[in-house]
Amino acid sequence: MSDTTLAVAPATPATQTRAMVARCLRMSRRNVDAMVTSLLLPIILMLLFVYLFGGAINTGTAYVTYVVPGVLLLCAGFGSANTAVSVTADMSGGIIDRFRSLDLGGASVLAGHVAASLVRNLASTVLVFGVAFAIGFRPHGSPPAWLAAVGVLVLFILAMSWLSAAVGLLARSVEAASGFSFLVMFLPYPSSAFVPISTMPDWLHGFARHQPATPVIESIRGLLLGTPIGSAAWQAVAWCLAIMLASVVAAGVLFRRRIA
Repeated sequence: MSDTTLAVAPATPATQTRAMVARCLRMSRRNVDAMVTSLLLPIILMLLFVYLFGGAINTGTAYVTYVVPGVLLLCAGFGSANTAVSVTADMSGGIIDRFRSLDLGGASVLAGHVAASLVRNLASTVLVFGVAFAIGFRPHGSPPAWLAAVGVLVLFILAMSWLSAAVGLLARSVEAASGFSFLVMFLPYPSSAFVPISTMPDWLHGFARHQPATPVIESIRGLLLGTPIGSAAWQAVAWCLAIMLASVVAAGVLFRRRIA
């Protein structure tokens, strides 16, 4: 079995998906430039915000404590958006015809890309926490709260990865798909990720408070720090599930149209 072909068609959807996940992970390991970028970006962003901007921003607490959830979300969005590039590369490279000859379903192909995105993003998350602890991040959340925070982050990664897979099916070139990453990376900035929303212009408050990134960030921040989160968790879960459900349906329709 090579990175781009399968020797035999797997017999069940579960084995098909496992084979595609293994393929996508091997491709990620061999794409050294992309792997190094995805692993170093969280470290660079953490140090950049804390040491260059942190001294000028008053959040009522140590800035590293405030900014960690925002960096987590920013890196998760960027890593998930790369799924669009890998899906577009598959769709434009002819490999899908080989998969169809092996009776591989579209759901397995796309699920492989999404699962690989989740693994890459979890690795980046571990690095973010490692650097954060090294420079003074001291959370106070309980173990169940930490598990809940990780659960919210995983749900966000899955939602963004499926959305990226749908975008990858729409894009006709790798360059067009890569532009999606900039849109996803922009989303955390007009939110509570890096500065309190109250410090933003009045006309921006409505969008900043009600866009998807804000409840996700507020949920993760509150769970890690052991502070109240109110309805943020339910809003975060609702946003992520809605995006993921719509993206899965759209990806299924788009995949069938692309191979028709």
